[in-house]
Amino acid sequence: MFIQTETTPNDDSLKFIPGIDVMGDGTAEFLDTRSALSSPLAIRLMGVEGVKAIFYGPDFVTVSKDSENPWAVIKPEIYSILMEFFSSGQALFRSAEDKENAGPQDTKILDTDSETVAMIKELLETRVRPAIMEDGGDIEYRGFDEGGDALVKVKLKGSCRGCDSSTVTLKSGIERMLMHYIPQVKGVEQVLDQEEEIAINEFNKLEQRLGNKTAKPS
Repeated sequence: MFIQTETTPNDDSLKFIPGIDVMGDGTAEFLDTRSALSSPLAIRLMGVEGVKAIFYGPDFVTVSKDSENPWAVIKPEIYSILMEFFSSGQALFRSAEDKENAGPQDTKILDTDSETVAMIKELLETRVRPAIMEDGGDIEYRGFDEGGDALVKVKLKGSCRGCDSSTVTLKSGIERMLMHYIPQVKGVEQVLDQEEEIAINEFNKLEQRLGNKTAKPS
């Protein structure tokens, strides 16, 4: 087996392509050891020092690490785990129920969806998701406020999570496309997890403190 790697827009995320199906259909993301317990591969990868998130695509695995551990150190161990796992023929999930629960249900069109919401889901599934997967990530539909600000709420996953270019992706790509095809949509907004909000707030505070220190009195 030969496993290829591809860089992503996020320097701390690498896309590993084993040349066989991974999820096949759908995607799954693991952000901590607890969530990774449902997948033997994810729990092993989480054991590598520096690895902080695992993302399964149809035919790839995106591994995200912290900034302290260089790829040169941890990539060989990730290769070894992936080679051993995919050569063994072991199931990706411990049960069919685990796989079903891990995969996204966000763009499934429901009987209760309005025509506008159905169109949004259709575009995200057929046009946006495949393009984002090329970069080792995914997008999750989180809602549309039809009676209010008319914003589509989404969450970026995999390599796109925390990536510097994610705002550009949202605004110049996804937002422009949705507004073009669906006039009712007035914008796209990214939903953050509580941990991500805390990290961004702390970073902004640090930037502010550094800015105050470097500012010279007139």
